[in-house]
Amino acid sequence: MNQLEIGIWEERANQAQAALDSFFWNEAIKMYNIETPCPNGECNTIFHYWWMAHAVDVLVDGLQRTGENWYAKRLSALHEGLLQRNGGMWPNELYDDMEWTALALLRAYRVTGHEAYLNAVLDLWEDIKTAWNEQLGGGLAWKKDQLDYKNTPANAPAVILAARLYELFHKQEDLEWALRIYEWNKIYLMDSTTGFVWDGMNRLGDGQIDYDWEFTYCQGVFLGAGLELYKNTGDVHYLEDANRTANTCIDRLCDPINLMLPDEGIDDTGLFKGILIRYLVQLCKISPVNIRIREVILANAMQLWEKGLDKQLGLCSSSWEVKPELPVQLSIQLSGLMLLEGAAALVDE
Repeated sequence: MNQLEIGIWEERANQAQAALDSFFWNEAIKMYNIETPCPNGECNTIFHYWWMAHAVDVLVDGLQRTGENWYAKRLSALHEGLLQRNGGMWPNELYDDMEWTALALLRAYRVTGHEAYLNAVLDLWEDIKTAWNEQLGGGLAWKKDQLDYKNTPANAPAVILAARLYELFHKQEDLEWALRIYEWNKIYLMDSTTGFVWDGMNRLGDGQIDYDWEFTYCQGVFLGAGLELYKNTGDVHYLEDANRTANTCIDRLCDPINLMLPDEGIDDTGLFKGILIRYLVQLCKISPVNIRIREVILANAMQLWEKGLDKQLGLCSSSWEVKPELPVQLSIQLSGLMLLEGAAALVDE
């Protein structure tokens, strides 16, 4: 990859980062507005805890890529705003939201060395582990008041978190948690024939799997979990799992002609593709022989840049093939930004 192309994708990521800050940051609450425009912060009727976790993640992306101290300052402010908005503590009623916050703050700690981030991660991890129960054969619950609903979004990110904590501190207990949660997720919510990952089971109290929920997000977190276990155990079967899920995801969810990922809509689902891209980029770096992954990432990034982004404003669309219309939600902007940061990270290899 030539230096000109590397510079092009870095500049595109910079533009989207600048738009995130310019159009969404709210200094009064030290968090991002949930959409733009949002006069006087009036749009902030709901606290989207997990959206803010992904905002932390993209700030870490920018800091890692550029080394610019501005990102570290914004991380510190967002950390303060999140803690204040969540009542001065980190635990929340949604286990998956806590996992995303812990994953993002762990990355922030590893880049900055700021102990407050690590303390938050450890507090969250202790709370997250209380989600495990033996209903439906084990697994982590999605929510504290619905302990018999188990899903991939509450389990696969916890595997990633536990594995990364093991990598950092070498506590065998953390690795055991990662292995146990992964096996539950694989047994109960993965198609053993194809590697495709289902969202959840028993959502309606009927014991059924939501086979009609085919989300990019679930494929991303499960292959990310397999990748972390491969890195920490050396067992190639986990890498094989990750590649199989990635390949099936491409076959099943990408347009066969132009490799575009689907438009999954707004609100929470607006984040789904960006999360998949984050873990596809990581898999591509560990398993470069799977050239399809690289092709999908760069094809989507190019379409977003050419068709799905307002270049004047730097704002993204939920469809990476159609120009955005106002208002643009924070979830949508973060997803597009994850794609551009992913492309910049990939071409820098």
